[in-house]
Amino acid sequence: MRRSLAGVALAVTSMVALSFLIPLAALVMSLVKEQGVTAAQQRGAALAPVLALTTDPDALRESAAGLDAADHLVVHLPGAGSLGRSKAPGALLERAQRGRESISQEVPGGWVCLQPVVLPGDKVAVIENFVPEEELTRGVAQSWAVMCFLAVGLIAGSVLVADRLGAKVVRSSKRLAQASRALGLGDLDARVEPMGPRELRDAGVAFNAMAQRMNELLAVERELVADLSHRLRTPLTALHLASERMAGTPESARVEAAVCELETELQAIIAAARTPLAVGPMGQGLLGTERPPGGGAGAAGGGGPRSEVAEVVRRRTAFWAVLGEQQDRSCCLDITQEPTAVGLSDDDVAAVVDALIGNVFRHTPEGTAFAVGVVRTAQAVELVVEDGGPGIPEPDRALSRGSSTGSTGLGLDIARRAATATGGTVRVTRGPLGGARIAVTFALAAPAPSGHRARLARRRKR
Repeated sequence: MRRSLAGVALAVTSMVALSFLIPLAALVMSLVKEQGVTAAQQRGAALAPVLALTTDPDALRESAAGLDAADHLVVHLPGAGSLGRSKAPGALLERAQRGRESISQEVPGGWVCLQPVVLPGDKVAVIENFVPEEELTRGVAQSWAVMCFLAVGLIAGSVLVADRLGAKVVRSSKRLAQASRALGLGDLDARVEPMGPRELRDAGVAFNAMAQRMNELLAVERELVADLSHRLRTPLTALHLASERMAGTPESARVEAAVCELETELQAIIAAARTPLAVGPMGQGLLGTERPPGGGAGAAGGGGPRSEVAEVVRRRTAFWAVLGEQQDRSCCLDITQEPTAVGLSDDDVAAVVDALIGNVFRHTPEGTAFAVGVVRTAQAVELVVEDGGPGIPEPDRALSRGSSTGSTGLGLDIARRAATATGGTVRVTRGPLGGARIAVTFALAAPAPSGHRARLARRRKR
């Protein structure tokens, strides 16, 4: 934009300068030429009285030398020849003598002025004054140079002023764009200082108001989620009481464990909903903010959340395996022994595992086998959940939130957002068991600091 404004100023000023410079240059040249011819005519007119008084050659030469030191003043006497070197063509001289008319005409090398003078006896003498070409253009080049210098200065000044004005506009636009990008990447404290033209100042004020309103709406939404989650504690309390009344029965321990697990998950949801917006779930500043591939949370020196996928998958699969035994579902677990650290929290990875295995329990009949695996590659960790059910008829549509028939679509959406947060992907295909095969790829996190690795080692020993 800055270059465009400077280019417009350059073009407009150049056209204006040329529109004045060309006619002015022609006018200067015409004036200089006119002044030279007028001076020559005045010298001829000054010699005419002398010629009317005497035709003595010596007196005429002396008078001509006094009027024109360059010897361009020539007198043509009738029957006596010319006093000086004539530059006028013979036909032109004859025309001036016979017609007794003053003639001013361009000739090779300059300009000639012929002025007839009537002598006694009705004879006609002709005074010739030759003006060389250099006198007709004397000072023209200098005048043109001055005008060009002024024009260039005017153009440079206008371009400089336009560039300065454009710099203010561009600076304001860049700051507004930077604040918009920061807000889009999850920095909810991003604001812009209104500056520049009135329109851009208004845009800056509107942007700040929008960001503030967004903060308020998100805060209200998260509080609403927390409140709704908190309301579930009432039925959980009733379940606790029911499990206590079932004490001593074979089912009581299992029911109590399920209720405790549900209460833990509910508490995690409330805590996540009340987490400050700048540190949202899945390693993101805001829900749904995607990170570039390979740039998962914690990639920059291990400063973000970290989780060992293998440990979380082993723990959550053990929970679901107990429920699988009740429904006669066989479970095959294949987990790599290599490190599988990703830039997500344990709760985020657990949410993905629960969502994928929960889909198997909800959408396949009892007795359907399922398998869970964790594979480590050079730059990623792949979580695979497959089953022996009917499969997913429209895999692409299943990945769209809320578009699956008979399902909210939240399970696969949770997996997709978690993978995207680390720069990974989700693929839905048909597996060896005959049903759906869902592979979630997480990009590996950067190596953790030594202190963090030591804590992980201690946790494994426990």
